[in-house]
Amino acid sequence: MEKPVICEIKEVVVETPTVKTFILDRKFKFRPGQFAMLWLPGVDEKPFGFSSDRSFTVAKVGRFTEAMHNLREGDLIGVRGPYGTFFEPLGDRILGIAGGIGSVPVVTAMEEFSKKGFEITTILGARSKEELLFIERFRRCGKLLLCTDDGSLGYRGFTTERLEELLKEDSDFDLIISCGPELMMKKVVEIGKEYNIPVQLSLERYMKCGIGLCGQCALDEEGFCVCRDGPVFWGDKLKYISEFGRYKRDKSGSKVLI
Repeated sequence: MEKPVICEIKEVVVETPTVKTFILDRKFKFRPGQFAMLWLPGVDEKPFGFSSDRSFTVAKVGRFTEAMHNLREGDLIGVRGPYGTFFEPLGDRILGIAGGIGSVPVVTAMEEFSKKGFEITTILGARSKEELLFIERFRRCGKLLLCTDDGSLGYRGFTTERLEELLKEDSDFDLIISCGPELMMKKVVEIGKEYNIPVQLSLERYMKCGIGLCGQCALDEEGFCVCRDGPVFWGDKLKYISEFGRYKRDKSGSKVLI
């Protein structure tokens, strides 16, 4: 297992009331959808997707991320990676579905694909307008449709509801990519199947090693590990994984309902 690279935080950007981006003093060569293990000595090591080649965007949800949110310019963190699979373009027209902090891998993919000439449409959702991430970055990639659960900005409702409305009007997409709550992504797979559009998803699971040794992020008896075989999976592969959209595992490895 490789050692973490020690990086200095050059800037901290407050994105939303619960999300911050940490810009580092060095760049990493990654593909959209890949992740790195971030290490805080004396705290823990956790996986996070790249939000650019020198930054990570982190939502405050637990002990480790709270410690991350307390970091300031000049503080040091360890970075190990990049690891995992990545989003791959297909056809000419690509549709992205991003929910909450799941916007991180989707926006990097859309930026890369738009630079390569693909026609981009993104449905971006969050609980409220204050929690929407990377609006301007998505807009620079192509068409952007906003959704909020409370209706404070854009379409009032879930991203999957907006997806169904969009595809009734225009279903001529070659690929759907998505990251967000797993129940949302399960619905995206079902909708993609209905319209015969291939789907790629970025999954999240509790990880310890990041390289497929510990088995903490195993999806089911098939032996798929999110860190090694993912985090980006094709939707047609996930139909064979019994835990997708139903269960995840806590830090002890016990199954818990999603």
